[in-house]
Amino acid sequence: MNILITGGASGLGKSITLDLLKKSDHKVVFTYSMSVKSALEITTKFQNALAIKCDFTCVDEVDSLCEYIKDSEIDILINNAYQGGFISKHFNRTEIQDFRESFETNIIPTIKITQTVITVFKKKKFGKIITILSEALVNKSPIGTSVYSANKAYLKQLSKSWAVENVKFNITSNSVSPSFMQTNLTKDFDDRILEKMIDGHPLKELLQPKDVVDTINYLITATNHLNGVDILLNGGQNLK
Repeated sequence: MNILITGGASGLGKSITLDLLKKSDHKVVFTYSMSVKSALEITTKFQNALAIKCDFTCVDEVDSLCEYIKDSEIDILINNAYQGGFISKHFNRTEIQDFRESFETNIIPTIKITQTVITVFKKKKFGKIITILSEALVNKSPIGTSVYSANKAYLKQLSKSWAVENVKFNITSNSVSPSFMQTNLTKDFDDRILEKMIDGHPLKELLQPKDVVDTINYLITATNHLNGVDILLNGGQNLK
């Protein structure tokens, strides 16, 4: 499989990239922004890896990636990249500009990349789109996450649209919504809050990147009858 993952050199994205590269028949193209050292380490270790610098705040780099995609043989797109924090300010204290800038930084590049990939998929009559979302969209969003949650909600609806519009071309679109994990996005969380979260979790443990990686691998090999689905990984905490 030829796989493209955005934001594949750090955090959860790096865990996904490294696991996919273990299979020699996979060619994995991953984007990175600030994680130059990590990207170099990955491409040095794996011959089936290709790193492309793509800072989502740089229009030229996003457009350059799209030009690369047009001439590629991508089979799988994993929309993972997200620039910005998880928790910021309460909604009423958040500037309108913060919403606008985050939308321009995260949503517009993802739209451009996915549109380009779908064009390639249509020619091949095959393709799978997997989008990383968040448990924050289920039940109550954590306080201070209005910008992050709004972006993820937008992507969730887009993912459904991609599923409906492209199924006739043998293209599927599914998503994964992980619960809280300790990654670069959440590294500043207070230890006391983490202890409370673990204590209140049905499994008495936090979700691990490997759990998400296993789900990604399942979606890559899943039947095309699995389409338009969001897989929630939170130990059933949303059940009432």
